[in-house]
Amino acid sequence: MDILTHGLLGGTLALAGSKKGEMRAATTVGFLAALLADADALIQSAADPLLTLEYHRQFTHSLIFIPVGALLVALLLWPAFRASGHKLAFGRIYWYALLGCATSGLLDACTSYGTHLLWPFADERIAWSIVSIFDPLFTLILAAAMWASLRWRKILPAILGLVLATGYLSLGWVQHQRAEDAIRAAILLRGHEPGRLTVKPTMGNILLWRAIYRHGDAYHIDAVRVGPGGAGRIYPGGTVQAFDALRDVPHLPAASVLREDITRFERFSEGYLAVHPEDSGLLGDVRYAILPTAIRPLWGIRLDLQHPQNHAAFETSRRVSRQDIDRFFSMLRGAD
Repeated sequence: MDILTHGLLGGTLALAGSKKGEMRAATTVGFLAALLADADALIQSAADPLLTLEYHRQFTHSLIFIPVGALLVALLLWPAFRASGHKLAFGRIYWYALLGCATSGLLDACTSYGTHLLWPFADERIAWSIVSIFDPLFTLILAAAMWASLRWRKILPAILGLVLATGYLSLGWVQHQRAEDAIRAAILLRGHEPGRLTVKPTMGNILLWRAIYRHGDAYHIDAVRVGPGGAGRIYPGGTVQAFDALRDVPHLPAASVLREDITRFERFSEGYLAVHPEDSGLLGDVRYAILPTAIRPLWGIRLDLQHPQNHAAFETSRRVSRQDIDRFFSMLRGAD
């Protein structure tokens, strides 16, 4: 999730668990503690661009890191509170930091990117795909709850905001199931048997979803719009051939650095790989695209076959045309 929403959720939860005289301090601690997990984005290497992909949402987002992260936040903030003359005990700071840290991994697991919640006991990336990485309505609920609680100096608005936010995530889960049911029905009518199926929300909403499934050696991509009532509406998208190393990079040495990077990127993308339809030198993650029906991937790795002992460069493609924007909102409205 975006960093602002992380802070608002952590701050609101700490606020809801605070004493009346400590509401502002609790909000501050919880807000800052919720941001700690994303410090893993600082783990980077100019020589190895894929390193940040492997460590983002890894150990700092795991459940086992929560008490450790809370301790780090408390140790950093306690001197600041003492210097400002605030008599908040270390134990109270730790409690509010614990509440803030507890939200990061769980909230990110609700998105589609994948989070190592169970690290180091399991290497699985958990992605429930029930909310977008940016959802303004979800953020607004938390912001309004925090503001109301601090404005009126009452905990009840924060509690109600958390209930509404939980309800919104639950609605996202229902919408995910409806979208999956709709695309499964469409797949059956096509006479296809999906080897794999992934359904994920599009940016900023839980009405329009991107569905990717594999049939044979190709990925089929569709958009599914699930409104308040009735069956979901399918917007057929494109089809792209799934990546096959023997076919697409037949002469790449098995012991090369590039071959290992392809394996790493395949693990990160859960196997959803295809050569970019407009750029044969770019291996893309077909799970993500600007439009929910598009086959042009949002990111990928550069296949420099002339230098197989060099690490692959990580590239993104975020160009959006006016036509893309108009088409997205047309599908979001459920238009023909």
